[in-house]
Amino acid sequence: MDLRTLARECRFTVSPADENLEVYVDREMLAAAVGNLLQNAFKFTRPQGRVSLRTLATQKRVLIEVEDECGGLPAGKAEELFRPFEQRSDNREGLGLGLHICHRSVEASGGVMRVRALPGKGCVFTIDLPRLPAP
Repeated sequence: MDLRTLARECRFTVSPADENLEVYVDREMLAAAVGNLLQNAFKFTRPQGRVSLRTLATQKRVLIEVEDECGGLPAGKAEELFRPFEQRSDNREGLGLGLHICHRSVEASGGVMRVRALPGKGCVFTIDLPRLPAP
């Protein structure tokens, strides 16, 4: 089975990031959090939908965003996704712990994790981390 089949033939775009951005985090925990967000994005995005990964920066923060096309969430329900054992889909593969663990690992790194619903379209999950000053 090739990667396109595994990804449900979703389009995946990665926006270039400034290579001078630095954050102080546990590399493995951050990689696991981003990996989990991407895995969920591909799992819940409609077939032939789009998933994107981008990194943005302000003077003091670095934002890592994963956007999907899951169809959106009911109003006021987005933050509930970070509760342990929370599952919002008919797809019950897994235990409903991934986003909770991501949320906790991002907080342990001094960051914040948020989700923004795009009604009728999807969601944007944001990992917001303190930026290290440029050398």
